[in-house]
Amino acid sequence: MARLPRLIVPSQPHYVIQRGLNGQSVFQDADDHTTFLGFLKTAARTYKVAVHAYVLLPDQLHLLVTPSDEDGLGQMMQWLGRCYVPYYNQKYGRAGTLWHGRYKTSVVDADNFLLICCRYAEFAPVRTGQAGLPEQFPWSSYGHHAGLRSDPVVTDHPAYWSLGNTPFQREAAYIELANQPLSAAQIATVEAAVLKGWPLGTDKYKKDLEQKAKRQVLPAKRGRPFKKLPEAA
Repeated sequence: MARLPRLIVPSQPHYVIQRGLNGQSVFQDADDHTTFLGFLKTAARTYKVAVHAYVLLPDQLHLLVTPSDEDGLGQMMQWLGRCYVPYYNQKYGRAGTLWHGRYKTSVVDADNFLLICCRYAEFAPVRTGQAGLPEQFPWSSYGHHAGLRSDPVVTDHPAYWSLGNTPFQREAAYIELANQPLSAAQIATVEAAVLKGWPLGTDKYKKDLEQKAKRQVLPAKRGRPFKKLPEAA
């Protein structure tokens, strides 16, 4: 199946995954994480990309972001690579690329999937056995959403603000929401959409997005249609 051209829609959330080359580590200690987050904060501000959620796993990073234009997300990811890869290579005595190909991304239906994507990212350390609870893993946005700390990297999305009228209400509602584990089907849906570059949303959202983008946003069905029905044997 041919890969669809990457779809970037201004002012729409996007889920991004960037993995280490051949599964190798891209973050090894606290300095690596804090250095990358510093670069991310600068890049997001420079290229006008709002970061709503993130997690920095040892071998990959996940971001939930909203770019303000068609170019900002790609420019931000390129800038992060130009800054972080030389830092990492010099520190660990290596050379060459750090990433396994291009970053993967999916446009997200904010009304129905944004908070699912937040939880998918922030619970990744739990799913991979690196933490028993999301608050035990320091390198994600969970602490910000749960009111454990203020994170200067994060820009709250309106979907998060809709959880309550005060910070305390929003934080309490998010914790309650987070205590409801994502189903296997929800996890599989997010992963399939991002890794294959499909939009993540309802059928109506995908149809509207296709009309707005004036291009195909989902892969065509396999095979060519018959010009006429085949004759029975």
